[in-house]
Amino acid sequence: MHYTDTQLLIDGEWTAAQDERTRPVLNPATGEEIGTVAHASRPDLDRALAAVERGFDVWRAMTPAARSRIMRRAAELVRERADTIARLMTMEQGKPLSESLGETLAAADIIDWFAEEGFRVYGRTVPSRHDLAVRQLVVKDPVGPVAAFAPWNFPINQVVRKLAPALASGCSMLVKAPDETPASPAELIRAFHDAGIPDGVLSLVYGTSREISAYVIPHPVIRKITFTGSTEVGKQLAALAGLHMKRSSMELGGHAPVIVCDDADLELAIATMSRAKFRNAGQVCVSPTRFLVDEKVVDEFSDGMARAAKALTVGNGLAETTEMGPLANARRLDSMKALQADAEEKGATVLAGGRQMAGSGYFWEPTVLTDVPVHADVFNDEPFGPVAAIRSFRDLDEAIVEANRLSFGLAGYGFTRSLAHADALTRGVEVGMMWINMPSTPSAELPFGGVKESGYGSEGGPEAMECYLNTRTVSTLHR
Repeated sequence: MHYTDTQLLIDGEWTAAQDERTRPVLNPATGEEIGTVAHASRPDLDRALAAVERGFDVWRAMTPAARSRIMRRAAELVRERADTIARLMTMEQGKPLSESLGETLAAADIIDWFAEEGFRVYGRTVPSRHDLAVRQLVVKDPVGPVAAFAPWNFPINQVVRKLAPALASGCSMLVKAPDETPASPAELIRAFHDAGIPDGVLSLVYGTSREISAYVIPHPVIRKITFTGSTEVGKQLAALAGLHMKRSSMELGGHAPVIVCDDADLELAIATMSRAKFRNAGQVCVSPTRFLVDEKVVDEFSDGMARAAKALTVGNGLAETTEMGPLANARRLDSMKALQADAEEKGATVLAGGRQMAGSGYFWEPTVLTDVPVHADVFNDEPFGPVAAIRSFRDLDEAIVEANRLSFGLAGYGFTRSLAHADALTRGVEVGMMWINMPSTPSAELPFGGVKESGYGSEGGPEAMECYLNTRTVSTLHR
């Protein structure tokens, strides 16, 4: 299959950048250039912003039923094209083809759910306490044109989680998709274009993230910002949005703790967490990273994780037998090398992996470290790679304190057969999403987001719609 060069979508037209600038797209499994992506300049952004402003006026005036029909048709097209989209995603991002296909099909489900949820943007009538001739209404209106910034680790998922609730709420959107993985999100946007969404409702651009955000966020057309990425960048964008009183939602970094109690089903814990840890080569915001294991079972758990890591088939994501693909880029390899060297220097024991794999591409061995001290970088900085860092604890309160020590608060995991322990984890671990005795199972109908420095706002459930709605009061005296 030939990889597709990616263009911008502005006012319903697929187009090159005005100055015809492009950037290369690399296959992380080989390091070779496979295509190009258009690089937007200021005039391109001006055209895109003008388009989403016009598109908002058209889209907000349509009924929820009319918007829903277009969204459902887009979901159908995503499903029909899923094999092609998944292959493009694997070529540019590296994850196994089965993971790319799962992400693509899940995107269609998300679109369908929000297409239906758009019918439930309700206001309410509030009786007046002073005069029955006064009618008091609480109304919900779309906030306006939205600027969305999405990362490369889930090229479709991270766009559709913003796009679907925004469209269902009646907003238009300017999407800044990742330059590293441009073709698959472009195909998602193409599905909406081909489904008949009015020109201007969606614009898609690529280019230098810092330059685009610095221009787009303060722009008077944009009323709302949504970003997924690192906490550091999220703080900068949120501050910029705040300077201009723009509403924002932030899905930021995680460093998910896993607490394994002495009464846990270890076979379940090992099988579940090894799959979760090495999915997408660990490049997942909710990936389990800090493993806190009761000292009575830490050796058994660690050995099981090491066996699982060594058994994985690592290779090009297009190969049917591949279970873990490469890291997305050379920067990730450099980061893994630094974390590994620091952990070993500070006394961690390597049970599996710990090295770059030979050959071309950005491959890192599935890695399991034990006896990791709390001051090691890997226990403090989100690794965003295929490394499980394990240390023991003596009592559950100690583990919960350690789980909460960092400023991250996106996701957490726990394994126990005790209802009392499960309740303690539920109440005590400070995260936006907690999964006990199971892997992460985000879905369209559930809130998706963090607490503390992992962000605010939701990208799932009815709560996601609220991020794109203004709530207003209208009172009328009838005499």
